Amino acid sequence: MELIGQRAIRSQAELATLLATEGVDVTQATLSRDLDELGAVKLRGPDGGRRSTRCRGGHRCGRPRGTSRLARLLAELLVSADASGNLAVLRTPPGAAQFLASAMDRAALHDVVGTIAGDDTILVVAREPLTGSELARRIAALGDSSRSAPN
Repeated sequence: MELIGQRAIRSQAELATLLATEGVDVTQATLSRDLDELGAVKLRGPDGGRRSTRCRGGHRCGRPRGTSRLARLLAELLVSADASGNLAVLRTPPGAAQFLASAMDRAALHDVVGTIAGDDTILVVAREPLTGSELARRIAALGDSSRSAPN
């Protein structure tokens, strides 16, 4: 998201090279899927010339689409939420924790420092001064809002 926001990226190969210099190795298939999920699109230059990758609608990549996707996943996968200190502990069905944690990371939630996932448990670190209890309630509420939204 940072690289796309900072400069015009002309190809996935160029983006993969830039990511590699940052220590992130990624395959073309994963990069393509991630760009789509982030809401990135190819745009022509102002003079009709070379194309570059940008975010749809001028918004910050990842945020709007990622949050709505995260809400849907939380509604489907969140079994329970508990907390201690600045940590929230989320429970999922077996095998779903890493998938849900990845969606949380991609949603770029301001209140979340990061996640660690096992098989059915996610440890979510809250950004200070938020407590783990407050974060757990916000995450659960995000899933509840998707459950109550009309389809």
